[in-house]
Amino acid sequence: MGKTYGGIEAGGTKFVCAAGDGPDNLSAEARIDTTTPEETVGRAITFFQELPEPVAAIGIGSFGPLGPDPASARYGFITTTPKPGWRNFDLAGTVKTALGVPVGFDTDVNAAALGEYRWGAGRGLDSFIYLTVGTGIGGGNVIGGRPMHGLLHPEMGHIRIPHNLVDDPFLGICAYHGDCFEGLAAGPALEKRWGQPAGTLPADHPAWPLEAGYLASGIANFIFTLSPQRVIVGGGVMEQAGLLAMVRREVRQLLAGFIDTPETTREIDVYIVPPALGNRSGVLGAIILAEQAVG
Repeated sequence: MGKTYGGIEAGGTKFVCAAGDGPDNLSAEARIDTTTPEETVGRAITFFQELPEPVAAIGIGSFGPLGPDPASARYGFITTTPKPGWRNFDLAGTVKTALGVPVGFDTDVNAAALGEYRWGAGRGLDSFIYLTVGTGIGGGNVIGGRPMHGLLHPEMGHIRIPHNLVDDPFLGICAYHGDCFEGLAAGPALEKRWGQPAGTLPADHPAWPLEAGYLASGIANFIFTLSPQRVIVGGGVMEQAGLLAMVRREVRQLLAGFIDTPETTREIDVYIVPPALGNRSGVLGAIILAEQAVG
């Protein structure tokens, strides 16, 4: 019998918990609304405590910014998040103390990228990025099967992109940067700009060409700087029918033939793609983090 691992996808809207060892072998799953750290993490811990068999380790893919370096005193902490109550919260340490098992820890998008690398749209690739567009915007860059880290971790949602204040006078929602990528194009930005949730906007609403342009600007920047072999784009905002096709067209225009490869021209439909694992990429990647924590 193989080991059973626990995964937590810790998102700003919900925590997804699962136990198993892969997409075809999950013995239990739960979704928990993200409220306070005490309530949310407490419910996640209870989920694992009530399993019939204990897990060998827990992996956590979390919203951030966070401390990803195991050698740092800040490892396992959610750090400078604007989310009320979660700033400087020791997420990994709290889970490890409660459950008494090894804990792996990384960003939610890095975890999702790992899931796609092993079981999804990143299989067989040496490099790709995973971008999620939902409550926030985040990205992970996988090279040789490992998510890229450096000073901390990539914060792809906080790059600066062109913002024409005449065409779009909306000032953005980022608590730190106002009209950065996330501030202009994340789900809450759509809701605040247009006065209703993104999912309720009709397909012919002017929100979607504007959104596609912002997303394409960000993706083009990543193509120019990171040269990924594929771009995987997930998250709740991307569930809007037709949005991904609009993004592909805009990216091709922004590259303007300077990046002249089959992938960025005639094969762009298989270059910029949705996650093959759907909304399970994150929690499955967290299970990989748990497996790695055991060694």
